[in-house]
Amino acid sequence: MEINSIYIAGISSYINVRILDLPGFLDLVLRFILNLGVGMILLRWLYYSTAKRKDYLFTYILISSTVFLLCYLLESVKLQIGFALGLFAIFGIIRYRTNAIPIKEMTYLFIVIGISVINALSGKTIQLANLLFANQAVISTTFLLEKVWLLKHESSKTILYDKINLIKPENHNELIKDLSSRTGIRNINRIELGKIDFFRDLCELTIYYYSDSGQITEGLSGAENQIEDDDDD
Repeated sequence: MEINSIYIAGISSYINVRILDLPGFLDLVLRFILNLGVGMILLRWLYYSTAKRKDYLFTYILISSTVFLLCYLLESVKLQIGFALGLFAIFGIIRYRTNAIPIKEMTYLFIVIGISVINALSGKTIQLANLLFANQAVISTTFLLEKVWLLKHESSKTILYDKINLIKPENHNELIKDLSSRTGIRNINRIELGKIDFFRDLCELTIYYYSDSGQITEGLSGAENQIEDDDDD
């Protein structure tokens, strides 16, 4: 009996695990709620209301939560700045499938990681007012750029086009009219020509247009996915 008690005491002293540190746990919960709330404002309200990309919205929210928890829980490992810069380097070279992340989506990814690192690694030396100001400054700047100064948001769709005779410069106006009537996209700003397949009489076009709240062209995503599949082959 005495040997067992000594053995159990030795194990408990070796493990030295604290089940609950109430002040630290509350700090984690409050910071996580703050980080999630800021992320929802940036992503659900500012980003998604303009881009309408559920795939990026899903990814950004999970990346924000994961990065925050990684930085907060591993803060005691003394990685801190090096660990944060490593996260930027890793996510900075991410490619989803075969397509690189568009520059705007890449910017939001950088913002999400940056805010998560700030909220997780600010520590007790940073005053709460400074932390709230940093989050508010990012939200306000993004709002001004997204909703006030940049009223016209240029979106793009990549499609396969079968009337390659209209891609000639002299037929540019007819090309725009045909694309508008067949796709329903208004306010076409410019068109970029990609790969041309004379054997199948097809070409790859990227349509850039100014979108508004009433114009959502989700139907073209199938053609875009078809192009991606062809590239994978």
